[in-house]
Amino acid sequence: MTAPLIALVNGRLLTDHGPREGLSVLVRGKHIEAIVRSDDARVADAKQHDLKGQLLLPGFIDVQVNGGGGVLFNAEPTVDALATIGAAHRKFGTTGFLPTLITDTADVMRKALDAVDAAIKQGVPGVLGIHLEGPFLSSARKGIHDASLFRLPDAEDIAAITRNRRGVVMLTLAVEEVPRDTIRQLSEAGVLVVAGHTAATYHATRAALDAGVCGFTHLYNAMTPLGSREPGVVGAALDDPHSWCGLIVDGHHVHPVALRVAIAAKAKGKSVLVTDAMPPVGSDNPEYVLNGQTIIARDGICQSDDGVLAGSALDMATGVRNLVNMVGLPLSEASRMASAYPAAWLGLDRTHGRLVAGQQADFAVLGDDLVVTETWISGVPYSA
Repeated sequence: MTAPLIALVNGRLLTDHGPREGLSVLVRGKHIEAIVRSDDARVADAKQHDLKGQLLLPGFIDVQVNGGGGVLFNAEPTVDALATIGAAHRKFGTTGFLPTLITDTADVMRKALDAVDAAIKQGVPGVLGIHLEGPFLSSARKGIHDASLFRLPDAEDIAAITRNRRGVVMLTLAVEEVPRDTIRQLSEAGVLVVAGHTAATYHATRAALDAGVCGFTHLYNAMTPLGSREPGVVGAALDDPHSWCGLIVDGHHVHPVALRVAIAAKAKGKSVLVTDAMPPVGSDNPEYVLNGQTIIARDGICQSDDGVLAGSALDMATGVRNLVNMVGLPLSEASRMASAYPAAWLGLDRTHGRLVAGQQADFAVLGDDLVVTETWISGVPYSA
């Protein structure tokens, strides 16, 4: 049976060519059927959904989500936890995300991989794959991670990570710790290998890029900085035209000037908004336990008692507002950093990240204050 046609009308669409009025989005089932003039006959024949003059953006895609709704993925690597995390971030326009497991035991890592696979099979809204942030990291740039759990990948790890699975697998590792042949093996198996929590030199990072590294986890944070004589990981990231860089735009992880420098230096389309979100996002509880420590989010900052940043309390909609108001980007580019560019990084640009026919009907509806009022995933609307 053919799904009914829905027309999203009376909105301002943020298209590939910027904001446009006088257009309507026709949705059938899970996908965009067409974008047409509002006086098109098909609009009158469809069930209409009034956007009330608000902005319609492609849904946001977050490649680094540790938790939300009071749940930490490490603590609960289950399908139910993923549903709770997804629902929490959905309030803020996130229509696709990679649940992120920070450094943990091999057993927890396998449970997390299996939970994500099962969640996608069961159709949990928004789950696109998994991001394993560790445990193959550098003690010198450990951040909040538990360095006692750091190790090198063995054959069982590689088999678990590269096994045929539903969804994307992203893996953050320290490029100076993991052998180059292993990086190449993971990349050739389809894993998105990214550099992070790394003390590598520029030359080691450049060699890892040549071996298959495709991006950088939370640029500037937990990596060797750009220097005048040693460009470091940051220099390699900014110099490379092909890789993607995740940026946490919360005003705490990276200074706005450093954000502007990175966005200006990178090739267009290669700077991606991420949240690195923790359980307080979408929850009334500012506390969570990480590595045995109680972390309290205060004034939007998540940090341990000794001042180490422990993820963020950022959501994607706030990140988009910060890109506009703090960094000074046009809304159209901020939106792309939250949708089209991460979709391209994940290899999902044919189906996600833009307002064009054939794409999945994933939308974020925002008022003039850029606060989300509705989120659509696969043609299903949810109130914020």
